[in-house]
Amino acid sequence: MTGYGKAEAQYEEKKITVELRSVNSKQLDVAVKTPPLYRELEQEVRRRLAPLQRGKVEAFITVDSAGAQPAASINAEAFKSYYGSLKALMVELGEAIPVGDILRLPEVVGAAGAELSEREAACVLSCVDSAAQQLALFREQEGATLTADILQRVALIGELLAQVEPFEKERIESVKARLRQALDEAVGANAVDENRFEQELIYYLEKLDVTEEKTRLRSHCAYFEQAAQEVGAGRKLGFIAQEMGREINTLGSKANDSNMQRIVISMKDELEKIKEQLLNVL
Repeated sequence: MTGYGKAEAQYEEKKITVELRSVNSKQLDVAVKTPPLYRELEQEVRRRLAPLQRGKVEAFITVDSAGAQPAASINAEAFKSYYGSLKALMVELGEAIPVGDILRLPEVVGAAGAELSEREAACVLSCVDSAAQQLALFREQEGATLTADILQRVALIGELLAQVEPFEKERIESVKARLRQALDEAVGANAVDENRFEQELIYYLEKLDVTEEKTRLRSHCAYFEQAAQEVGAGRKLGFIAQEMGREINTLGSKANDSNMQRIVISMKDELEKIKEQLLNVL
């Protein structure tokens, strides 16, 4: 969702510049900063930026004029309103009323006779559209790089999952030997009921079986790769990553083997990097 777009336009003796900056956000949050003359266009600017879908977007509209500046006028009603609000407070504090500061407050001073024409408004909005296109292009280029990196990490999780299998058989033999040794030491080798021992061993090993977790994790990885090709799949990818995390965590809790645990830790590390990158995906 991060990005930057800039566009400029010339209207008579004015140079209009629109800059758009976007960072991560769960929803679309647009803040428009514009000269007072263009303030009536704020809602239309927001509407034209709505296709950006998500991100905290700051829109800066500035104007440089090469011609003579119109004379300034004071909005008497606004000045009186601010003056009245401050008067009682300043008297109580024993301070002078800051007339100069009041003049810098919003809507107090404006350009005399300044009025936004339809042609100038159209020029400003066209500039906003161009900046939005630049921002969208920036996001697309950034998205292609992110997609390649994320899919590479998903593939790596699949490779790590394949490395678990050789240790599964070793783990079973190790657990069986460890339980047999503990039982022999506790009751003696001759006192062990072999049939009962085998039954209990099968029951115990079933609780350590990770076949279902591996199958589901492979399925989630494949679905992630498929969903990554869709437009606007950021939230969906986030949900799939959560499911991948559940299977990896269960795999780790059932591992009962140091080699498998190390592989699971590597998987978790890659998944965390994927989640960090997904914060920047629409």
